[in-house]
Amino acid sequence: MAMIDEPLYPIAILIDELKNEDIQLRLNSIRRLSTIARALGEERTRKELIPFLSENNDDDDEVLLAMAEELGVFIPYVGGVDYAHVLLPPLETLCTVEETCVRDKAVESLCRIGAQMKESDMVEWFIPLVKRLAAGEWFTARVSSCGLFHIAYPSATELLKAELRSIYGQLCQDDMPMVRRSAASNLGKFAATVESNNLKTDIMSIFEDLTQDDQDSVRLLAVEGCAALGKLLEPQDCVAHILPVIVNFSQDKSWRVRYMVANQLYELCEAVGPEPTSSDLVPAYVRLLRDNEAEVRIAAAGKVTKFCRILNSQLAIQHILPCVKELSSDSSQHVRSALASVIMGMAPVLGKDATIEQLLPIFLSLLKDEFPDVRLNIISKLDQVNQVIGIDLLSQSLLPAIVELAEDRHWRVRLAIIEYIPLLASQLGVGFFNDKLGSLCMQWLEDKVFSIREAAANNLKRLAEEFGPEWAMQHIVPQLLEKISNQHYLHRMTILQAISLLAPVLGSDITCQKLLPVITTASKDRVPNIKFNVAKVLQSLIPIFDHSVVEQTVRPCLVELSEDPDVDVRYFATQALQTCDSVMMSS
Repeated sequence: MAMIDEPLYPIAILIDELKNEDIQLRLNSIRRLSTIARALGEERTRKELIPFLSENNDDDDEVLLAMAEELGVFIPYVGGVDYAHVLLPPLETLCTVEETCVRDKAVESLCRIGAQMKESDMVEWFIPLVKRLAAGEWFTARVSSCGLFHIAYPSATELLKAELRSIYGQLCQDDMPMVRRSAASNLGKFAATVESNNLKTDIMSIFEDLTQDDQDSVRLLAVEGCAALGKLLEPQDCVAHILPVIVNFSQDKSWRVRYMVANQLYELCEAVGPEPTSSDLVPAYVRLLRDNEAEVRIAAAGKVTKFCRILNSQLAIQHILPCVKELSSDSSQHVRSALASVIMGMAPVLGKDATIEQLLPIFLSLLKDEFPDVRLNIISKLDQVNQVIGIDLLSQSLLPAIVELAEDRHWRVRLAIIEYIPLLASQLGVGFFNDKLGSLCMQWLEDKVFSIREAAANNLKRLAEEFGPEWAMQHIVPQLLEKISNQHYLHRMTILQAISLLAPVLGSDITCQKLLPVITTASKDRVPNIKFNVAKVLQSLIPIFDHSVVEQTVRPCLVELSEDPDVDVRYFATQALQTCDSVMMSS
């Protein structure tokens, strides 16, 4: 009897679990659908499991989302592509639910299944499903249908293709804005599957309806359609049909639509080509850069370098640069920050002379901006300017501002400067660095903020790697040794950290002669934190010391620390002694 009931067991368990009140149990059972399908076999999956899932009226969105996801990869479990159509009914039901993310996942799964189905099955099963959804009484079904046309269309007969285009046109004029939004956002994908002669007639008339929609949420999605359709049309058609729409959208009464144009402008320029960009889109872009809505200016400012790359330098200087000057003193800090993040990229586009004359004053004003993010964005891109104007001019014009920022009251700005110092040092050369920036690097070791002190220690290591051990021995080590007796124990800890980072770069001899005595002296410090940091430093340096140094100097020091009254000091000293032993054993 048990043997007869065995095949019924998985489906019985599934039914029980899917009716359970505990949502987690229901979720787990849905996520195990593939296992259950394997246990049932292909035929019983088709005849029992899928119909059961179609009738499952779970009201929890999380369970429905998981089901929509699982069904998208279910073709192998129902017997392959020949039986893929049996998966459509449960997904069709999920396309009509209220929760957007469930519908989106169901549409995604239907697209995945439809892409694998045979052409005859598409005509028999998939296209009727699309038509049913498009004619659905409830708007959710019609919203979902818009995402399926690009899958259904290529397999349709000529008669069906005309019908599908007509249905899509009706969806674009639907009473519900949500349906029109979905139609607008999927238009590009659908248009890519339509033949070129129908593209110019049917699709362009649909597109024109969307661009004149009374809802700004529909019009802003039509902006994306501009870029998608522009890539499909011939250049002359693009200029005739797409360009006027972009220009109108750039003056749209809704700032959201203008924002979308500003955000997509580079893609739109690619669609219409260089000549129309110069003649028609430059004035449109200038309007967006001077828009009265800050959000639009932010989006436009963020694209300024990309846009200038399309133009020749003369046009950029003539039309775009005056706007950039205005934006550098914009009332919105976010506009200035967006500009600062990309403006350095304009230097290679404009060339050396224009950069020196026009851009450098703007860089300087942004470097002195009261908002830290603006200053940060300029600092992090200085190398792009250096490549154009050379280090001499850069150092003369921008270095005073950098030195000022090194003492900025916002620690993140100081941190950005520190992280940029090694790159600056490699570009400026050792002589210039010693004169202007050396003292700054040591000053940061005593900053009030730990992150700055930590970054300063790392910075010394990177500088030692850049300029070599001899330079470090001459310029860093003497100043470190002076600072090890600092009254503040946190600063003494930073020096220990710097020593542990520098030692591998300086090599065994210098470390033993100059740094090891300082470390062993610090082991007698009155503060336990210093002492256990000494143990950690010694542990990290054991591999670079000779055995004789480890036995004569390091081990006695660690043994003394392992008998310290403080429990943390004893713990770290013991850890270091174990490392000593393991290194000696392995050698």
